[in-house]
Amino acid sequence: MPPKFKRHLNDDEVTGSVKSERRNLLEEDSDEEEDFFLRGPSGPRFGPRNDKIRHVQNQVDEVIDVMQENITKVIERGERLDDLQDKSESLSDNATAFSNRAKQLRRQMWWRGCKMKAIIALVVVVLLLVIIVPLVLKYHT
Repeated sequence: MPPKFKRHLNDDEVTGSVKSERRNLLEEDSDEEEDFFLRGPSGPRFGPRNDKIRHVQNQVDEVIDVMQENITKVIERGERLDDLQDKSESLSDNATAFSNRAKQLRRQMWWRGCKMKAIIALVVVVLLLVIIVPLVLKYHT
């Protein structure tokens, strides 16, 4: 199962190590060209931040949020599917056990019915013998 992702990260979690690394690099003596690559363009030299860049960055942030939500939903869906599969297997096992038990019970009831019919037939034969034998002996003598 893939690891759980945090939905929202704060700036310290995302850029904490990068900031401390930059700070360490900038504390040492460095020339202006290195500062440009570590800090980025400075204000008066390159003008104000471009609105297009800000707009694109906002769109990228929105896409990242949507993708994180989608990943979370896919993971949750996978967990639900696993649970559903387990329940389905359990239901299948229970259905098989029920079917086997029903067959066994049907056989038991069939034998019980046969025994009952045999007992009733035996009782009828005994009653007939009890009634008929004395009559036959009475008329025979």
